[in-house]
Amino acid sequence: MPGQPDLVANGALAPSSLVELAAHRLRAEILSGALVPGERLIEEQLTRRFGTSRAPLREALRLLGQQGLVEHSPRRGVRVAELSPRDVDELFGLREVLERFAMQMAPPVPDPLALQELASRLDVMRKAATNGVALEQAEAHRQFHVALVAMAGRRHVLLVYEPVLLKLQLYMAANLRREAQARSPHEGVRRHQTLFDAVASGDLDSVLAALGDHGARSFFR
Repeated sequence: MPGQPDLVANGALAPSSLVELAAHRLRAEILSGALVPGERLIEEQLTRRFGTSRAPLREALRLLGQQGLVEHSPRRGVRVAELSPRDVDELFGLREVLERFAMQMAPPVPDPLALQELASRLDVMRKAATNGVALEQAEAHRQFHVALVAMAGRRHVLLVYEPVLLKLQLYMAANLRREAQARSPHEGVRRHQTLFDAVASGDLDSVLAALGDHGARSFFR
């Protein structure tokens, strides 16, 4: 995801790229839970709050629609996307299939640079858990898994994988908030550390077993 956009003093968007900035801000509010699934996005309110016109806002909403984060309906207008339990289960199934395939296609001996990148993503996850910000934790989780699948070096797998993960990030933030009520946020870091250790070992069976035990759906039941 792009970096934090510049804001003018009153909180309105700076004019460097209004479409990109509006999309970034809306995406952040959706993934942080500030805008909840099913909530209607009213153009007049958003243009006033962001200090922009309707044209860039509509283009930003179109882009977010392509990413599966908002839904356009002739009768209901534009709303934050809602995924049914069946949708979520299907997306997790796709994620698991793609991750297992990527690990099976990855080199038997992990590339040192790719492993270093995965380790750095784990460090970011650890810091986010310490900070306790749900959006940071969800984004760190996403970045770790993207780096994991990227180790396969299969461009088309990654192109299919990233939109699936972005849609699931709508629910990952809620998952992390529920998990925080039941256990330490560092429990998620320990699960990813186990997965990292398996990848670093170069033993495919250990990696696949770690993926199977990852427990990503625990708080969606």
